[in-house]
Amino acid sequence: MKNRYIFPILVILSLLGVVPGTFGQDMNYSQYFSTPIYYNPAYTGINSGLRARFLFRDQWPSLPSPFKSYYFSADLGDRNLPGSGGLGIMINQDTPGAGLIKNFGAALTIGVRIPLNSFMVTQLGIKAGIMQRTVNWGDLVFADQLSGKYGNIYQTSFIPPDANKRIVPDFGVGGVLQFLSPQGNLSGNVGFGVDHLFKPDVSFLSTGTSQYPRKWVGQFDLIVSTGPGGSSSSSMSRGGDDPLKFNIGGIYQNQANLNSLQVGLNLLKYNIYVGGWYKSTMTGVVNSAVALVAGYRYSFSEDMSIKFMYSYDLQVSGALQGTGGAHEISLILEFDKLQIFGGGGGGGYLPGGAGRRGGGPMECPSFY
Repeated sequence: MKNRYIFPILVILSLLGVVPGTFGQDMNYSQYFSTPIYYNPAYTGINSGLRARFLFRDQWPSLPSPFKSYYFSADLGDRNLPGSGGLGIMINQDTPGAGLIKNFGAALTIGVRIPLNSFMVTQLGIKAGIMQRTVNWGDLVFADQLSGKYGNIYQTSFIPPDANKRIVPDFGVGGVLQFLSPQGNLSGNVGFGVDHLFKPDVSFLSTGTSQYPRKWVGQFDLIVSTGPGGSSSSSMSRGGDDPLKFNIGGIYQNQANLNSLQVGLNLLKYNIYVGGWYKSTMTGVVNSAVALVAGYRYSFSEDMSIKFMYSYDLQVSGALQGTGGAHEISLILEFDKLQIFGGGGGGGYLPGGAGRRGGGPMECPSFY
């Protein structure tokens, strides 16, 4: 009976800063490609138009405690904006600590676009928001409540603090390099970001501190099309000559001396996505999983579409086998040509862009 309470109590104590040297990580989404500005604000408005993204993750469903996460973001790439980058909003919620802790984050993101040549641009991004953490003191079970024979039957002598909520400012920065071949059949990006830049204090106790650790993220994506000009949104959904597209990518994360790596491949043909990704922790006990991905894209018109994607984490090694893996569902709405800001003051032309508004070839939407 006692063992069932050990894990929740240790998690709570570590989050309160009572156990020194014990840390956790931010939620890690298998479909990182569906949540780009969550990892790096520089992806805000990386492609022109409006994109709204919804994602739900149910992690370790075989366990009795909920580990569910919800994500929403919307970002606009409008080349009439000063700096020709984008504006975005992001909301994220998850329940670590056996459901006793709830994290909520909301942020605004800004991307600034720096053209290098006709087929290469960089973007810099900033995230400014808040992080809110709440704890349910009433659901905690302490050692003095437990009977060796009858379980949880006693009143605890622990007096909870008055505070059950902590709200702190939170910032992140990042950069990304995006490139496209002159033929249009090879494109990609390389990004680097830092989240929780100033390590906000999220301790519930006034007598101590618990700095939230920085998160360092590096990622890359390479998109290859078997046909010419294969990056445009409309070419993904038109006719039987739709070329096969490959997306090879990876993401590395470091937070509080915990490391994780995800690499894999997605395919796109006739608006159908399939893929497989290998995920592994690289610190302490190594846990490995294979994320299997499937999805479909439906185009309402040449510049408006909706994408549905599902992934399942199949645990293949480590201590987490038997937890039920993880389910992720994402829904992405795209409006490729939506422009809100009028006028021509955005500096949205790239050198050699053949006069196309928004920068010629580099305005082709990405694989996703």
